[in-house]
Amino acid sequence: MRDPEASFGCQTFTWEMLGDAWTGGPDDLVAAIAAAGYTGIEITDRMIGAYADRPTAFARRLEDAGLALVAFAFGSDGGFTEPAHAATDLEAARRWTGFAAQLPGAVVSMGSATLMSEGPRADCFAVAADIYNAAAEIGQAAGVAVALHPSSHHNTLLWDRADYDAIFARLDPAVGWVPDTGHILRGGQVLADTLAAHRARIRYVHLKDVDAGGAWAMLGAGVCDIAGTIAAVRDAPAFTGWIVVEEESQAAAADPAGAVRRNRQTLRDLGIG
Repeated sequence: MRDPEASFGCQTFTWEMLGDAWTGGPDDLVAAIAAAGYTGIEITDRMIGAYADRPTAFARRLEDAGLALVAFAFGSDGGFTEPAHAATDLEAARRWTGFAAQLPGAVVSMGSATLMSEGPRADCFAVAADIYNAAAEIGQAAGVAVALHPSSHHNTLLWDRADYDAIFARLDPAVGWVPDTGHILRGGQVLADTLAAHRARIRYVHLKDVDAGGAWAMLGAGVCDIAGTIAAVRDAPAFTGWIVVEEESQAAAADPAGAVRRNRQTLRDLGIG
């Protein structure tokens, strides 16, 4: 585990959300993130590209760039709420925990439970909890921490504080949490209160900003208490020390590499890192 002082990484979803407009690959992501001054990277199953079955090669690429793998994130076409898709979700957990095990210290981050079909919400919470708990067991066997990353995107099951409390009440202690400041704020939650309520699960943090209306904003241009967030998680018992910057604003859609450079400079200007 890292020293509990914050280090700053960057998430690659900032590029992933461009869809077919993004024609680069993982080497381009590594180069852009290193050039912006980050020391870590969180990459996703959709962005790992040709390194998907070559974890040691990816480890060498990161070492050459001066980056650590903070986390490997993956999602589910079944939203982690469909019983018929659970076996596929857990096979993905085995694959990516095996990958992360080759890069010591990396966490596996599982995406937000999402409503994919009609039915009682309580049933969806139960299915999601079973999948997350089983994935954490897989991670424990591989020596890899597994954590949940709730989001505020379309059809999320994990929108407000009641939803967070409901899922965490069903999860084993081994299941960690990746709090995302932007998604928490978009769900109408009090950021400091939610962080405090579930701080024992915090592994690392996604740091991004929104304006008062919940629209994505560049870091420092919205309502997120950046310094307060970092102070709140720094001594959480399972915190790895990583603050991962992610950007979903229109500025990122126009120029992802430029946006993450600006965010890194914002942290410096704030005297945070």
